[in-house]
Amino acid sequence: MLIALALLIAGLALLTVGADRLVLSAARVSTRLGLSPILIGALVIGVGTSAPELLVSVVAALRGTLDLAVGNIVGSNVANLSLVVGSAAIISPVVSRVETLRREGGLMMVGTLVFAAFAWNHLLSRPEGAILLAAMGVGIWLVIRWARADRRGAAEIEAEVAEMEGPIRSIPFEVTIGVVSIAATLAGAEMLVRGAKTLADLLSLSDGFVGLTIVAVGTSLPELATALAAARRREGDLVVGNVLGSNMFNSLLVAGSAALAGPGALVGDFRFPLVAMVVVSVLAGVFARSGQRVVRLEGVALLAAFAILVVGLL
Repeated sequence: MLIALALLIAGLALLTVGADRLVLSAARVSTRLGLSPILIGALVIGVGTSAPELLVSVVAALRGTLDLAVGNIVGSNVANLSLVVGSAAIISPVVSRVETLRREGGLMMVGTLVFAAFAWNHLLSRPEGAILLAAMGVGIWLVIRWARADRRGAAEIEAEVAEMEGPIRSIPFEVTIGVVSIAATLAGAEMLVRGAKTLADLLSLSDGFVGLTIVAVGTSLPELATALAAARRREGDLVVGNVLGSNMFNSLLVAGSAALAGPGALVGDFRFPLVAMVVVSVLAGVFARSGQRVVRLEGVALLAAFAILVVGLL
């Protein structure tokens, strides 16, 4: 038991630190190579912030525990919209722009529904994985196109990228750090999956339950930290944008990659969690559209929704 917990905690720490440093190195190298801030924001930062979920789910699928991978995706999506947004709203009302909710929110909702439809029959196949990845490509293209056409949106992305830029010694140095970070992130994902699987076996818990709760919350901690920091600075649109982007990447990129890496049948029944994921997505959207903000009371309601999901899984 102690070894499993140690593996889980150490894997989570290594995964989080490695992924964060990987994003930083990739952003710096991309800047030095002359890539536009919009492209860096949409691809490097967007994909990078979903690296924990991506690697954990792919490693789990490769190890034959697709339930853990799907549980991680569903649980992370629910945690992002309930635990992350709810916690941020309690600190400060999360204000969001109509354009962000309409465009990125629409993309997230489409991705969520497509993923839920594919997983509904307890099966994820390689063709479905390919469809999800193709949809991810379309989603990235739309985000880049919208950002270029929206001056305010482009300025926000440029500011976010600028915050990540710092002193860079050289491209070879950052590439080396990036490679080391990839290795650390992969090692962390392997340790987290192995620890979670061992813990599930010892406690007679399903892989899906562990993925939906422990692993999902763990891989959502970077988003939670970012959201709380942004809420303290009253940057509500950054909270909403990061969460919507993360959920879109989870539903399309992460699920598609897991389906290609280890397709197969799902042992557990994910219909309740899938319905909860869609319901929480709609609920968070309704709260955000009402007055273009999520207020403290609505934040409490989102946290309650997260608690109901966890209790419902017991």
